[in-house]
Amino acid sequence: MSSEWPLLPLEECLEALIDYRGKTPEKTDTGIPLVTAKVVKGGRIETPTEFIAPEEYESWMRRGIPVAGDVVMTTEAPLGEVAQLGVERVALAQRVITLRGKAGFLNNTYLLYLLQTEEMQDQLKARATGTTVLGIKQSELRKVVLRVPSIDFQRSTAGTLKALDDRITLLRETNATLEAIAQALFKSWFVDFDPVRAKQEGRAPEGMDEATAALFPDGFEESELGLVPRGWKVSSVGEVAKVVKGKSYSSTDLAKSHDTALVTLKSFERRGGFRLDGFKPYTGNYKQSQVVFPGDLIVAYTDVTQAAELIGKPAVVVGVEKYKTLVASLDVGIVRPNVALSDRQFLYGLFRTEAFQAHTFAHTSGTTVLHLAKDGVGSFAFARPPVAVIRAFADLAEAMASRCQTNIDQMRTLTTLRDTLLPRLISGKLRLPEAEAELEEVAA
Repeated sequence: MSSEWPLLPLEECLEALIDYRGKTPEKTDTGIPLVTAKVVKGGRIETPTEFIAPEEYESWMRRGIPVAGDVVMTTEAPLGEVAQLGVERVALAQRVITLRGKAGFLNNTYLLYLLQTEEMQDQLKARATGTTVLGIKQSELRKVVLRVPSIDFQRSTAGTLKALDDRITLLRETNATLEAIAQALFKSWFVDFDPVRAKQEGRAPEGMDEATAALFPDGFEESELGLVPRGWKVSSVGEVAKVVKGKSYSSTDLAKSHDTALVTLKSFERRGGFRLDGFKPYTGNYKQSQVVFPGDLIVAYTDVTQAAELIGKPAVVVGVEKYKTLVASLDVGIVRPNVALSDRQFLYGLFRTEAFQAHTFAHTSGTTVLHLAKDGVGSFAFARPPVAVIRAFADLAEAMASRCQTNIDQMRTLTTLRDTLLPRLISGKLRLPEAEAELEEVAA
């Protein structure tokens, strides 16, 4: 079927191509999100960490204003990552361009999926230049050719694929909500000490049964950290857990495929959490202590930017069926709690607090690449509650973590299905009824 579709250069199919290369905006801590190349990944835009001032938006975006539905694509480092803009107003950084199909001729959502096919990715690479880093010029991008089916075919195909992605997004957002609930609970119990304050004021702690409330004291005492709940000890992470640094490696230890893989910085979400696509197949040696198991708590020890967004960020490792063995790289620390004194979920919550993040940032060194000191994690001091309180929190957090794992497993299944259907639907080799049947089978 695709052989019957007209073959046209990309520039003839576009209503707009917005390119901000050659310009660098002045960045701010808050404001309008800046879509940079590093947040366009896997067909979606991750949470932006850079912004521009609202009053600078009009002057900065003089080359064109992106609108909802536009497709953004990275042109370098990396090349060819794509995503679709929502309704939120955003600014474009260098190395990110916006593509907008001609109305009634090229559907933007169809273009999003078309650009993810192997055929289109190969075209981008073939027209790119560079050795270490591949990049494509606008003039070359305009010459990339695509087959354009009828607009009805585009809409129905894109609709089927987007329905899958919407389900994956909903599961991802559900997990984010569950993690936020767990962290809010941690903050209430172990940072703000809400149950203790309630009992001190003669009130029943909110949101807990009497047995759990009885685990908390009804007052505070002075400590080297200031006021802490009565009877809670001040401890360091090193007293309740062992931190094992990962394995150093060279490029010769890496492979295209292997049943062993390194857990690297790319295994962390920029704001904390575990990524399922950040592994490097590995053929080198390692110590048994450097093996990472599903459920292990890990911490990032370096970052490649001066922003240090990853330094000290924690993640709980998720099992990956593709690899038999996972090994921590030198950029990663494995944190193994002494079960008689602490718990993985408690430490994960502790590492996500502002106090821990400030502590790790203060214990970094370096210029272009920042490194966390060897004892940067172990030296952090905190108010340690009795084990019974830690266990009460861990039981609640583990229940939410279990729900997250179920959602992750479902996301894997849906992602695999989407990746299988995408090239077959885009090329017309798979009819929609057949695709819908496969969707129903997975849903069942």
